[in-house]
Amino acid sequence: MNTMREVRIDPRLIQDPPGLVGAWRGFRRKVSQGELGSLPVIIGLVAIWITFYLANPRFLSAVNLTNLMLQISAMGTISAGIVLVLLLGEIDLSAGAVSGLSAAVMAVLNVKQGWAPVPALLAGLATGAVIGLFQGIWITRFRVPSFVVTLAGLLGWQGALLYVLGGTGTVNINDSLITGLTGTFFEPSVAWSVAALVIALLVATVFVERKRREAAGLTLPPIRTTALRVVLISGAVLGVTAVFTQDRGLPLATIIFAGIVAILELVLLSTRFGRHVFSVGGNAEASRRAGIRVEGIRVAIFTLGSTLAAAGGILASSRLMAVNQSSGSGDVLLNSIAAAVIGGTSLFGGRGSAWSAILGALVIGSISNGMDLLALSSSVKFMVTGAVLLVAASIDALSRRGRQASGRA
Repeated sequence: MNTMREVRIDPRLIQDPPGLVGAWRGFRRKVSQGELGSLPVIIGLVAIWITFYLANPRFLSAVNLTNLMLQISAMGTISAGIVLVLLLGEIDLSAGAVSGLSAAVMAVLNVKQGWAPVPALLAGLATGAVIGLFQGIWITRFRVPSFVVTLAGLLGWQGALLYVLGGTGTVNINDSLITGLTGTFFEPSVAWSVAALVIALLVATVFVERKRREAAGLTLPPIRTTALRVVLISGAVLGVTAVFTQDRGLPLATIIFAGIVAILELVLLSTRFGRHVFSVGGNAEASRRAGIRVEGIRVAIFTLGSTLAAAGGILASSRLMAVNQSSGSGDVLLNSIAAAVIGGTSLFGGRGSAWSAILGALVIGSISNGMDLLALSSSVKFMVTGAVLLVAASIDALSRRGRQASGRA
């Protein structure tokens, strides 16, 4: 009896025909399989900026763009922690409450207890780390879904915030070191020096990565593609620096935010820990069989995620120069999660980048900032942000389906 076996061909081995038809087919395939990276987000961000500029030319002014970067630094830092959690295919609903509680601990210790600013800041960060460690252990030890544990945290840590603040409800921050986190701007010479350093590190990183891939016998991307990527990123860095120097200077908050994201990206791409994070997010059971300590990775990520939430809360309190009962509440959590997803991090785990926090925060912040300039109501702002999030999540789901169909998920 003859048997017929189905043979599946890897779409990557199929050559597209030359010309515009082939280019269009290749583009459609990359879209369906999620291979375009951050390009759709960047195109969307450019479209948003053009739209708001046409509606109000002040949107692209140096003053407004500097304000935009200050506005997204806190949310983006929290979102960076959310990105890490999403890479595992998990969720953290307590990030907003943790940011508020950690900022409250820092403020109370500094203002009411007379602690020096540095120990108070470290205590605030430690508060987030301990909370993340507790939640991570609870999730792994008792096998309780992260959704439930962090939802309980959202409620519990909000109550702890009210307890820490006490009867006054608001703590005003006057320490120059703490308020200087978001109130410090560096002069043009320092700004251009930082830009030059960033570009040099970018070139060095790309060169080292190509050497490592070549030594490992892996396929190297075309040199023209790599060079174009370096040129575009360098141009963006120089453009942003030029904008800052036309206003108050390079904000320290932007350096902190971008530095955190850069370090996270380096850890994810260049360390064993980072590779394990992607592996656990892609297939936890296969990772366990491969000898990876899945529970340890989960605990570490939840600890790091909550620490970043604490850092975001401290930045937010520095900018507002106060902590109150609403710190970390409202749309802080929703915007942080939305920024991670809109930036390109998959909700299903195993795919994403720390740079998602910057791109997503820019999208969310640009929508909010632009609508404020146009004096649109909050209702319109929420509906537009929700629509953008829905589109981003739908693209993620379609890309996942495309990868599964091609046998790559």
